[in-house]
Amino acid sequence: MPELPEVETIRLGLAAHIVGRRIEHVEVLHPRAVRRQAGGAVDLIARLRGLTITDVRRRGKYLWLNVGSGEKLTDDGWAVVIHLGMSGQLLIAEPGAPDEVHLRIRVNLAPGADDASGPVELWFVDQRTFGGWFIDDWAIDAAGVRVPETITHIAPDPFEPSYDQAQVITRIRAKHTEIKRVLLDQTVISGVGNIYADESLWRARLHGTRVTDRISRPKLTELLDAVADVMREAIAVGGTSFDELYVNVNGQSGYFDRSLSSYGRTGLPCPRCGTPIVREQFMNRGSHFCPRCQRPSRRGAA
Repeated sequence: MPELPEVETIRLGLAAHIVGRRIEHVEVLHPRAVRRQAGGAVDLIARLRGLTITDVRRRGKYLWLNVGSGEKLTDDGWAVVIHLGMSGQLLIAEPGAPDEVHLRIRVNLAPGADDASGPVELWFVDQRTFGGWFIDDWAIDAAGVRVPETITHIAPDPFEPSYDQAQVITRIRAKHTEIKRVLLDQTVISGVGNIYADESLWRARLHGTRVTDRISRPKLTELLDAVADVMREAIAVGGTSFDELYVNVNGQSGYFDRSLSSYGRTGLPCPRCGTPIVREQFMNRGSHFCPRCQRPSRRGAA
């Protein structure tokens, strides 16, 4: 599943191509792509036709379009939440271009008022059909930020103004669980998945099974700084692509896999000490770490 850097790369690409454009027509080509929409395809199409895309937003791994009409476009519309699932792609295409094999939703977009280019299409392509679109109402989260109602329980990510690192550290130290489990908990800090959890733990020299209330505040500060740094670096190169299922809106892959230090490097030397990277099972997925740099603690705090 795409993590924050991949979703942010997609958001940036969409913002450059579709903000300010009017939705002329929506075509739903697979019912699973709108299974969370009350009223299904007919309702989604009817509610979006004629509206304007005013912004493309993101929290953690969650992406949505602001759509509306009238003078206050961002106040009287809805959020179109787009869940990418395991294989969802958002692509910008020229009208008349050959359809992708797994095209699920097509949106025809007219040029914006200040846009000299012609119409374009926004495609939602999803090979495994785990993703989908639905219209959501607005709500105010615990930090006072307006977000789609269904994601009010998702914590701010490290790049949001409402993100409070000191508060996150307090919440982490109040728990008695494994640190990697907390990094993957989207209600504590959003946007971190398996790839960037492993990379951040490697940078902070922490083993993923370290118990949270035994890790010092300075060490957790180092870890959360690493989380932000590693994701910022990944965004700069378009995210991480291990197969053709993740691409940006122009169909291009990301290149952060070339900079990974632990994830996916089983048996290869640790870039820091040369010890072979180890992979262990963790929460139905793999954890990659250096057994020398990231030793499990038997006692005391970091």
